[in-house]
Amino acid sequence: MNASSQVVSVEGHRISLTHLDKVLYPETGTTKADVLAYYAAIADVLIGHAANRPATRKRWVHGVGTNESPGPMFFQKNLEPGAPSWVKRREIQHKDHVNIYPLVNDLATLTWLGQMSALEIHVPQWQFGRTGTQRNPDRLVLDLDPGEGIGLAECAEVARMARTILQDIGLEPMPVTSGSKGIHLYAALDLSYTSDQVSAVAHELARALEADHRDLVVSDMKKSLRPGKVLVDWSQNNAAKTTITPYSLRGRSHPMVATPRTWKELASADLEQFDYKQVLARLKRREDPLAQLSAGSFEHAAAEVDSASALVTPDRLTVYRDKRDASKTPEPVPEAPALASTGQSFVIQEHHARSLHWDFRLEHDGVLVSWALPRGVPVSTAQNRLAVHVEDHPLEYGSFEGNIPVGEYGAGDVSIWDRGDYELEKWRDDEVIVTLHGEPDAGLGGSARFALIRTSDGHGSKPANNWLIHRMKPLTGGAGSRTNARPHSASAASIAPAPTKHTYSPMLAAAGSETDLGGDGWAFEMKWDGMRALAYVSLAEQSVRLVTRNGHDVTASYPDLVADLLAGLATQPETDAAVLDGEIVAVDKRGRPNFGLLQTRMKLTEEREVAAASKRAPVQFMLFDLLEQNGRSLTGLTYSARRDRLENAVTATGSTQVPPRFDGDFSEAFQTSRQLGLEGVMAKRLDGRYTGGRRSHDWVKIKHFRTQEVVVGGWRPGRGNRTGAIGSLLLGVPADAGLRYVGRVGTGFGERDLTDIRSRLTRLVRKTTPFSDIPPTDAQSAVWVRPTLVAEVEFAEWTATGRLRQPSWRGWRPDKSPGDVVAD
Repeated sequence: MNASSQVVSVEGHRISLTHLDKVLYPETGTTKADVLAYYAAIADVLIGHAANRPATRKRWVHGVGTNESPGPMFFQKNLEPGAPSWVKRREIQHKDHVNIYPLVNDLATLTWLGQMSALEIHVPQWQFGRTGTQRNPDRLVLDLDPGEGIGLAECAEVARMARTILQDIGLEPMPVTSGSKGIHLYAALDLSYTSDQVSAVAHELARALEADHRDLVVSDMKKSLRPGKVLVDWSQNNAAKTTITPYSLRGRSHPMVATPRTWKELASADLEQFDYKQVLARLKRREDPLAQLSAGSFEHAAAEVDSASALVTPDRLTVYRDKRDASKTPEPVPEAPALASTGQSFVIQEHHARSLHWDFRLEHDGVLVSWALPRGVPVSTAQNRLAVHVEDHPLEYGSFEGNIPVGEYGAGDVSIWDRGDYELEKWRDDEVIVTLHGEPDAGLGGSARFALIRTSDGHGSKPANNWLIHRMKPLTGGAGSRTNARPHSASAASIAPAPTKHTYSPMLAAAGSETDLGGDGWAFEMKWDGMRALAYVSLAEQSVRLVTRNGHDVTASYPDLVADLLAGLATQPETDAAVLDGEIVAVDKRGRPNFGLLQTRMKLTEEREVAAASKRAPVQFMLFDLLEQNGRSLTGLTYSARRDRLENAVTATGSTQVPPRFDGDFSEAFQTSRQLGLEGVMAKRLDGRYTGGRRSHDWVKIKHFRTQEVVVGGWRPGRGNRTGAIGSLLLGVPADAGLRYVGRVGTGFGERDLTDIRSRLTRLVRKTTPFSDIPPTDAQSAVWVRPTLVAEVEFAEWTATGRLRQPSWRGWRPDKSPGDVVAD
C-alpha cells in the first residue's frame, strides 16, 4: 500500500481505502495500512470467533493518541446508514428502539471495519440462528481483571483455580490474554442453557473462588474492593453484554491483541500481553489454540431453525429489501414475497449498471430466483458462461424496466431482453435445468434449453454463489431459434472460439536482492510458496490442462481448479482460449500458502483420494502471466502488456485468483509480503519479454529468508532420542563433476517426516556414494541412496566452502527433478 488512498477488491466487493498513511498508534508508528494488513492476515481465525454475532465497535478515527493525551473514541452499536449493502446485518428489538448490527462473517466486512478505524470488535457469547433469532449461548466467559498493585501473574493463578472448578462440572476452559491487563477464560457450551442460566453458574463460580481465596479474588464490581485482588467478572455472560473478540486489536497506546494462549504458556514466568506483530509471527508457527471453541458453531448456526420467539422475521426478500430504498428507486420493493406460487415465468433483463450484464430470473416458490450473467446468455452448446447467484427478487420485478438512480444499488438502465414461461426439468440446490419459451422477436428468438450448475459448495476459498450456465441441446428438434446473447453485436455468434496452439516452458527467475534491480522500470508481485504450473484453457472444448514446469500433466490432481478456470475466462467476451502461468498453492486455516499442505495433494490421481484431499487442503491458482490468447502467442510482448491483457482476460472466481501487482515501490511490496507471511516478492522488469525455459534477470526473486532445492544422496543414523532413526540427510546440488556436496540437514523434521523419509529412502539404498566431493568426516557411517529425490531446505547463508549454513528441512519437492536443481 504505497498511496494514501486506493480502491481494492475484497471477495468481489470494491472498497475505498483512505488515509492509509494515517498513524493510528503514535507510540509505535502503526498506520491504518498496518491495521488493514493485520486484519487481512488474521481474518480466518478472528472471523471464526466473531461470525454470526452482533458486533459492537470501538472506533478511533483520529488514532488512539498517547497515555498522556488519548485520542477520542467512538462507541458504535448501530450500523452506519452508509454501510455497504453487502455487509451482513441483523436487528435487535429493544424496549423503545431497534438496533441494526453488522455481522463480521467475511474478510470484506472486516476490511471495511478497518477502513472505519474500528480497532476493537466486541461480541456477545451467543449467535443469531439462520432465521435471525437469538440462540442460546455457545460459550461461557470469565474476565479476570487485576486490581491496582497486581498483574498478569496473579490473573494466571486465578485462571488455574477456575480451570479446576470448570473441569469438575465437565467444561474445559481455554485462556486468552486480553490485550489489556487481564485474562479471559472461555468454555464451549452445547446450547442447552439460556444466558440467564449461564450467568447464574458463572456468578456462583466467581463466589466460590472468592470464598476459597479471599486474599486474591473478588467477585463484586465495587472499585473499593478491588486493589490487590483479581476481579472475576462473570457478568459478560448476560445476553446484553459483550467481550472483545479474540484476535481483535486493542485501542491502547500500543497495538496489543486479545490473544488465545495455551495453559503451558500461562505457567511461564515470562507471560505477557502480545502485540499484533507477535500474533502474526505466532500463527506462522502454531494453530489457533482457541480453534475448538468455535469449531462447527458457525455451521450449526446456519443450519439451526430456532424455535424461540423471533427478534427478526426475515423472508426470502429480506436481502433484496436491505439493498434498496423504496423512496429512492423505481424498483418494486414489496413488504413480503408472494404466497408460494406454482407459476413458471422467466425474465431476462439487460442491465447497464457499472458493467453491462444480463439478469436471468426464474419464478420459483413465490420469488424470482436470480443469476447475473456478466457475459450474457450462452450463444451455443460449445460455450459455458459464469452465472453469479444473487438475491431473490420479487415476482413484480418480472415486468420492471426503468432507470435505477445513481448512488443506489445496481444504478443504471434495466430493460427486458426476453420473457415468457419455462418447462422445468430439474431443480436442485446445485443444478437447475429448464427450457425457456420466450417471445418470437425477443432475445432468445423462441425456445432454448439451459442448465445452471453450481461450481462450489461454499467450503474453503470458493464462493457458493458461483455457477455456470450451459446451453443444452433441445430435447426435441423442431423449434426454431434465433439466439444472440449479445444483442448489440450481430457478429458475435459467428466468432468461433480458438483453441490453444502452442506448448510452453515456464520462464524462470534469478535469485537476487534489491541491489540487483538497478533503478526504476520494475513491478513487484508476491512470491507464492507453491507449485508452478501452466494452464491450457479452451472454452470451445470445455477443457483445462495443468502442466508443471517439468512437463507433468497434473490436471487429475486438481479437479477443483478446472471449473473456476473455465468460469474465470467465461466472464470476458474477448477470450475463448488461453495459456496462463501461475502458482498452485494450498491454503491453511489462516488463508496462508502452506507448501507442506500442498505436498499432501501432489501425485494423487485416484478420484476418491483427490476428493478427500481437496477438502483437507483447498488450493488456489495464483495467476501472474498470459502467454497465449485465442491462439496468438504473447511471449514477445512486454511484461506490462501481458499483465494488462491478463487482468482484462480473467476474472477472479473462487480458487482462480489474479493477485495485485505493485508498480515501482519495492519497499512497500516487500513489507506487505512480510506482513502477509509470504516468502518474498518477484521483481519483474516492465519491458521484459517472456523467455520460456530459461532463467532470466528480467525476473528477480527476493526472499525474506533463503531456501535451496537440494538432491538427497544419503543419510546418517541418529543418536540419542533418534537412535534407530535418521539423524541427518546428506545433500547435494548437481554439477559438471557429479553431485556436489553442500552439507547435511538434521533439524526441521516432525515425527511423521522422519517416518516418511525413511520409507522413501530405504527403497533407494545403494553401496557407493553419489557425491563427488563429500568429506570423510561427513561420510562416516553414511547410508547412500540413488540421487533421484529433490527436497527443499531453509538456510542462513552459503559458507566460503560452498556449504549450507544452518539448514532446516522444509519438505520434499515432488514437482522437481534433479536436473531442475541449481545453487541459488
